[in-house]
Amino acid sequence: MAEGVSEATPALSIANIEVVYNHSVQALRGLSIEVPDGKVVALLGSNGAGKTTTLKAASGILPLENGRVASGRIRFFGEDIDRWAPHVLPRRGLAHVREGRHVFAELTVDENLIAAANALSGRSGGRGLDIEGVFHYFPRLKERRKQVSGYLSGGEQQMLAIGRALIGQPRLILLDEPSLGLAPLVVKDIFSIIGRINREQGVAMLLVEQNAKVALGVADYGYIMENGRIVINGPKDKLLGDADVQRFYLGSGDSGEGQVSFRDVKHYKRRKRWLS
Repeated sequence: MAEGVSEATPALSIANIEVVYNHSVQALRGLSIEVPDGKVVALLGSNGAGKTTTLKAASGILPLENGRVASGRIRFFGEDIDRWAPHVLPRRGLAHVREGRHVFAELTVDENLIAAANALSGRSGGRGLDIEGVFHYFPRLKERRKQVSGYLSGGEQQMLAIGRALIGQPRLILLDEPSLGLAPLVVKDIFSIIGRINREQGVAMLLVEQNAKVALGVADYGYIMENGRIVINGPKDKLLGDADVQRFYLGSGDSGEGQVSFRDVKHYKRRKRWLS
């Protein structure tokens, strides 16, 4: 079990996984994380750290990109899901909001939500489909429900991508870079809604972000990745108060250099605790 998380069965448990692409390129190296039921966990790190690969491993889509989990275990509420087909997982309550605002650009908002609902046919678990619940959290989508999605703003498309995941009332949502390419005010709005969804629906979330400040603003717990493995983890207050996290990921501290990567400074190589 990863450090500092609940003894209850977690929503997601990733234990010591190794991931390779094209049979040779190693992307994850003995990665272990947990997402407690009903909690938000932030997965932070620089570009290329392995954050998106972690989500793809959990949602079962690695084989579609010539990748595979070479070793280790992935469990969803205690069930081994390593070999489950990716279309089965959403029907069991695991939703993945991928990076890049994946919506059907030629369909309207309503048609996107209906398509997402249709993909959940034959699912188990007893939870109903909830289009009106999506509009409750994203009233702007209701205003634009007949509009073709390709003409929505970037923020509205991100809302729709999250709404497509919400429609099935999932038990766990994987969110990949929801702030990417959005204006600060839009990011603030979307993360406020993400926090509301977690509090009101009790849905667990694994949130991948480069914007550490905004991610830790809604998270209960955080992990920081470098080069395919975890270098530090803990409750958000521990991470927010850590001098190295402040310097390298929050753009604060006494260096005056802003946000930098551990890989860019000799100081990182000397700090063995980051490599333990």
